[in-house]
Amino acid sequence: QVQLVESGGGLVQAGGSLRLSCAASGRTFGWYTMDWLRQAPGKEREFVAAISSSGTNTNYADSVKGRFTISRDNAKNTVYLQMNSLKPEDTAVYSCAARMGWTVYDYKYWGQGTQVTVSS
Repeated sequence: QVQLVESGGGLVQAGGSLRLSCAASGRTFGWYTMDWLRQAPGKEREFVAAISSSGTNTNYADSVKGRFTISRDNAKNTVYLQMNSLKPEDTAVYSCAARMGWTVYDYKYWGQGTQVTVSS
């Protein structure tokens, strides 16, 4: 069993930066690919970024490529999302999620989410 807790959300002006953290409990964090996803009001949840279990591979949605960076520290059981050059359209609840493997999007565990609001 893995529990995920996000933190780091808040209110920021357009062009600003935030770093989200997702802390995991349990000793199996290093087994999982970790994703960040987001959901804006009235919209479907969308994929933001992923990092493989070892941290070797990353993947990003086109909308955040070049602005967001995902990373992880398996010794600290934590995955991060550094968000730069934020835009109002980045406003959403951001959640982390864990899945096995790199190509199968079957999420096993979810965090509760953290709100990110970008003002114009």
